[in-house]
Amino acid sequence: MATARGVREILIFIGLGLAAGCAGSNDGSNDPSPVPKAPAASGPGSGTPKQAELPERPSGAGEYDPDVSSELTPTGSGLYYRILRKGDGKKPTVKNAVVAHYKGWLDNGKQFDSSYDRNEPLDYPLSKLVPGWQEGLPLVGEGGMIELEIPPHLGYGAAGAPPDIPPGATLHFILELKKVK
Repeated sequence: MATARGVREILIFIGLGLAAGCAGSNDGSNDPSPVPKAPAASGPGSGTPKQAELPERPSGAGEYDPDVSSELTPTGSGLYYRILRKGDGKKPTVKNAVVAHYKGWLDNGKQFDSSYDRNEPLDYPLSKLVPGWQEGLPLVGEGGMIELEIPPHLGYGAAGAPPDIPPGATLHFILELKKVK
């Protein structure tokens, strides 16, 4: 498993690189969104929700709402999400810094990082994190918790983040939004 500092640096570095390359669409739509668009709709993100078991709640995480959906909802970019706990506080934008606890794992179930394990939430500008976080965290308010399934083009891409994250990896996260700054 990567060191805590190493994975945070990877999250930040990759987020900077992807966000810098996604400062708007080149498709003529004048869309200022920093989140890259998914490839043509025929797979993930094509509008079809996915059935999925609830992820195991990390030690130290708050409770899930009792009415959590059994489905992950797709967005137009290819991100899938599920609100695990509604937050009634402020929702972040990419202009905000966030304080969030998280657990990240791969399709095979291998955990690659967890702020819960360190008992140290991430405190960082959302704009400097991977596009999947930039799109997903604003879907929940302070006090909320969200599950994200991030396709490669919104995560670490074709390069991955060796040795813990292989090229083209789909990333899974539980994110608990503690504070919006």
